Amino acid sequence: MMIIKLKKETTTDQVEHIVKIFENFGMETRDISGNVYGVLGIVGDTSKLSIRDIEALEGVDNVTRIQEPFKKANRKMQEECTVIDVNGIKIGGGNFTIMAGPCSVESRDQILEIAKSVDRSGAQILRGGAYKPRTSPYAFQGMELEGLELLKEARKETGMPIVTEIMSVELVDRFVKDVDIIQVGARNMQNFDLLKALGRVDKPILLKRGLSATIE
Repeated sequence: MMIIKLKKETTTDQVEHIVKIFENFGMETRDISGNVYGVLGIVGDTSKLSIRDIEALEGVDNVTRIQEPFKKANRKMQEECTVIDVNGIKIGGGNFTIMAGPCSVESRDQILEIAKSVDRSGAQILRGGAYKPRTSPYAFQGMELEGLELLKEARKETGMPIVTEIMSVELVDRFVKDVDIIQVGARNMQNFDLLKALGRVDKPILLKRGLSATIE
């Protein structure tokens, strides 16, 4: 990880050239500029890059290498609080957001009645399980895609965004199209194939902490 401080007179073309260089190395560039100086944060394996070579680029003032964990959530990369916008509803940054609804979607009447009640009570987002992982194979496992269609109907009826749990990689495209927030349950928090697939989509993910999972 690196922090690149730009000169005051650095042009847009020079910045784009710098960004392109790091993209060619497979690294992510973030604009973390302040009020006075332009600053770029570089995320990736920068250990083999020469600070001297980077400082020789036009527009670069100085370069600092940072050896810290959790770079995508590091305050040195982004001072502001992350705010997730879900159809105009803000999550984070001091906003208080309530997601409410039934554990599982069981029928059309049930989800529509609860959705209207949740809406009247002041919650902003409707949650409900279309897929329900259960310990016992004999227990109710959810209405699956039929339940998802009922959640969509409840969203249309109330205007509330919906959040529901995904169970497998095969469902990712369908959830991206139909769901506003995709939930990963505690049992699937270490389903790495699913997590990698979800990491590639442009959709908010609600990640529930797995049993005995550390912050790492």
